[in-house]
Amino acid sequence: MKVLSVNIGRPRPNPWKGIGATGIDKRPVDGPVAVTAPGPKGTGAVGLAGDRVYDVRHHGGTDQAVYAYAREDLDVWQGELGTPLGNGVFGENLTTLGLDVSGALIGERWRIGPDVVLEVSCPRIPCGTFQGWLERDGWIKRFTAAAVPGAYLRVVEPGDIRAGDPVEIVHRPGHDVTVGLVFRATTLNPELLPLLLPADALEEGTKEAVRRRAAL
Repeated sequence: MKVLSVNIGRPRPNPWKGIGATGIDKRPVDGPVAVTAPGPKGTGAVGLAGDRVYDVRHHGGTDQAVYAYAREDLDVWQGELGTPLGNGVFGENLTTLGLDVSGALIGERWRIGPDVVLEVSCPRIPCGTFQGWLERDGWIKRFTAAAVPGAYLRVVEPGDIRAGDPVEIVHRPGHDVTVGLVFRATTLNPELLPLLLPADALEEGTKEAVRRRAAL
């Protein structure tokens, strides 16, 4: 298991959401990249130095510090879409190899290289910017149906990462709540929300949805 590439966003206009700019255009970079906890959502800060988000209401902050997507899943999409998909094209900061990103458990911790520890927090939810960026009508619906969303991660221990760094799973919590399950429960299958209760490391918005569902 390793990081194939570390990807940093280039600001570009965002005609799809009307907020001025987007950082979805992420490209692989050479050399080490500093990773730190960005603090609360609302400032545009993310975990990787040199990157940021512009839709500060919905992206960035502690629970969405780093976004990872598996190269294996990109390859499946590449075959289905019939077009090359380079590392970073889904807006991911880390393109991984040998790691079941969407099958990771909420609260699972990864050590990347010698220093950095990240904790799996929540799935990526597709938006109009993602659909517009890929220039695929119906992409939100298609991506949602596939339920292979990739994972957002919190920064537990800061440090530097770079392409080629090994990834080691150093903690797996004692439940079976995966990123993919959270994605399905919070999109197409809300009846699954009670199944998320054992995952203490869920981000607060999802916890609130679970509590509301459990109260019905």
